[in-house]
Amino acid sequence: MSEQKQSLMNLLETGATYYLSHISLDCVVFGFHENQLKVLLLKMKDRDKWGLPGGFVRKEESVELAANRVLKERTGLDNIFLQQFHVFSDPDRSNNKDLIESARKTGIEVTEDNWFAQRFISIGFYALVEFSQVKPTADAISDDCTWWDLHEIKSLMLDHNLILDKALETLRLHLNYQPIGYTLLPDKFTMPELQKLYETILGKKLDRRNFQRKITGYGILKRWEERRSGVAHKAPYFYSFDTEKYKQALQEGLDGGW
Repeated sequence: MSEQKQSLMNLLETGATYYLSHISLDCVVFGFHENQLKVLLLKMKDRDKWGLPGGFVRKEESVELAANRVLKERTGLDNIFLQQFHVFSDPDRSNNKDLIESARKTGIEVTEDNWFAQRFISIGFYALVEFSQVKPTADAISDDCTWWDLHEIKSLMLDHNLILDKALETLRLHLNYQPIGYTLLPDKFTMPELQKLYETILGKKLDRRNFQRKITGYGILKRWEERRSGVAHKAPYFYSFDTEKYKQALQEGLDGGW
């Protein structure tokens, strides 16, 4: 028996002993790479369906610890920026027929009264990570774990499209109050890269001069004399965030909208 199949069997047979009943969590992991907002997705085992990373809450841990544990298993990272954003409780949301069918295809029989086949209320978290630091890792009910461009994501399993849409909506609302640029970008970045990040999250084009005037006006950036090499046009300067000023500015809220 494969290690993955054994892990799935253990989850189905003994999960009710270790995890809280009827409570799950789903995590929308955002990264930014090559001017694209990325989302980490899992491909369900033996199914042509993708979904968000998720898991269950152990009886001795908080939901925040559970989310950190699940994401460390999927990304290899500790101390991920996590924000709880919504509870998903539609009675029909957790129809696990696809997952049960996938288990049966591997030779594992799942009865309808199995804890895994019951209704689950899910707590949604969004996570912000530095793309290059992540090592995507599949779980016991998945065949693959990889990054997707946000605009290429189509139909996901269960209500995961709804969860993703709600996370993106929340991310837009949090642009002026959470360290989104600091968390998603590398230590050094260019002004066009920062503007593209904001445009991708907001889903709209921003005027270059207005954006630069506004973002520099907050006093949260440090410009380096070093420039980006190998670009077609005039090489842009590198910037980095002044961490202390950024934190202070976020406490007060960055003025105005985008």
